[in-house]
Amino acid sequence: MKKIMAVNAGSSSLKFQLLEMPEEKLVTSGIVERIGMKHSIFSIKVNGEKLEETLEIENHGIAVNILLNKLIDLKIIASFDEIAGVGHRVVHGGDRIAESIVLEQDEIDYLESIVDLAPLHLGPNLIGIKAFKEVLPHVKHVGVFDTAFHHTIPEEAFLYAVPYDWYTQYKVRKYGFHGTSHKYVSYRCAELLGKKPEDVNVIVAHIGNGASICAVKGGLSVDTTMGFTPLEGIPMGTRSGNIDPAIIEYMMNKKHKSAKEITNFLNKQSGYLGVSGISSDSRDLVAAAESGNHRAKLAIDVQAKRMADYIASYYVYMGGADAIVFTAGIGENAVPTRANVIERLAVLGAKIDHERNSKVRVEQLISADDSKIKVFVIPTNEEVMIARDTLSLL
Repeated sequence: MKKIMAVNAGSSSLKFQLLEMPEEKLVTSGIVERIGMKHSIFSIKVNGEKLEETLEIENHGIAVNILLNKLIDLKIIASFDEIAGVGHRVVHGGDRIAESIVLEQDEIDYLESIVDLAPLHLGPNLIGIKAFKEVLPHVKHVGVFDTAFHHTIPEEAFLYAVPYDWYTQYKVRKYGFHGTSHKYVSYRCAELLGKKPEDVNVIVAHIGNGASICAVKGGLSVDTTMGFTPLEGIPMGTRSGNIDPAIIEYMMNKKHKSAKEITNFLNKQSGYLGVSGISSDSRDLVAAAESGNHRAKLAIDVQAKRMADYIASYYVYMGGADAIVFTAGIGENAVPTRANVIERLAVLGAKIDHERNSKVRVEQLISADDSKIKVFVIPTNEEVMIARDTLSLL
């Protein structure tokens, strides 16, 4: 039995879980928020109780030290030696990293060289990696990459129809994201079907504030909706998803804004928020739609329509699908959104069971008995995938 730390470092946050492996038993979890700001917040769960403190935490290095010392102070571990490995969620591995790897200096140097592919996420990921390596230098540190699962996408699906040297020289291609979640959920779905991953075709809808759909054929990702960046694909909380790229120049001229400013609109002021004018939160939109707000309902329907488009196209691309799976915050909780999407797929023989679909936050079958495609809700667990990959590389 080994204790593995699963870490997800953001620009001002540090999420963590400590798991006993291979049993996959959660020992503790928590988050450090507002790192680098006044009144940082450290919270941790101990024996089912959430403990929270407000501290001054100037950087990720200090956050890591506080976290690890708290594990000892709270008698969760007796010493740092109990931690056998640290798995780090890393958003981008470029076109070179196709699987989880031990993070030696050469790999860290490579990640620093591709920071411009994901500057908002990869930079903070690297800060977290370096902070943990400094405090735990004799422990193996493993990178688990959001993009790695999608390295099996064929060239016809990942290549954009742009000048070919954009791809060869500048690495412009579809990378895909949420890969750790898509892998966990699709493999879990195969278990529920009583089959091996290589024997099933699954379409996974990871729908949270960020959202993507993935076609998993025989255990391998063969296409996904997010692309060169997480902006591509279906509309999300604040992201537009696919638009005509000529709109960018058009709106630059109309609003007298730079390309960067218009891209910021597409990333932070579009999607649910842009269409509804109310909120980027699905719960707010559902409540407003039920009260008769047209734009709130429209925001939900625009996303549902695009989701159905992709799911239907992936069904054809894979030559059929055994199951459709909803996961992540909205996928696991938004009952009307799930029904909205599946009802649009009636032509494929998909049929929702409204009583089954009424539950939230639980693993469940939500399709009707006579549905030609099974539909599941499977809560994602990226931390378990991180811990599994870390254990396998120790």
